[in-house]
Amino acid sequence: MNLASSNTVHTLSLVTRDHPGVLVRISLTFARRGRNIESLAVSPGATGGYSRMTITSRGNPESVEQIIQHLAKLVDVVDVIDHQENPPLEAEVALAKVSAEGLDQEAVLAHIRRQVTASTAEVIDNSENTAVFRLMGSTAHVERGIAAIAELRPIHELVRSGPVAMDQGASHYAHLMGKVLRS
Repeated sequence: MNLASSNTVHTLSLVTRDHPGVLVRISLTFARRGRNIESLAVSPGATGGYSRMTITSRGNPESVEQIIQHLAKLVDVVDVIDHQENPPLEAEVALAKVSAEGLDQEAVLAHIRRQVTASTAEVIDNSENTAVFRLMGSTAHVERGIAAIAELRPIHELVRSGPVAMDQGASHYAHLMGKVLRS
């Protein structure tokens, strides 16, 4: 079964060395297997010289496990996990631009809050006849917030960060920090 025929979303967390070309090699690992990266978030890690990546991709468990095995073989990938068995804590940010003509911003915000109680929504810009809403929360909450805005106004522009993810409880990476990571 290929990735396109499966709708299971997998959230992968990676710790990598902060070297040029790492992201290209990771992207090529997906591309060589005909897989698509749906979202990608990269940031500095808790330890200097390392980066943290969150990648979401769709696929069946076997195809994702194959990708994980190939990612783990890359020299600059220190660790990779699939959060499929234990859903992680996650957060996402989205910006949605709509026409401000005749817009009751407070009514739109109230509508979003009725639809999505566990997210943050606010107007961060109101200029040149447009309004920009910022939505923050889990991916599901952000999607519901976007749908709530779209019920009231056509969305002219939309940008999403993609989720960032972290395990609940003790760090999965605690054993890596403060020690010499594999060379």
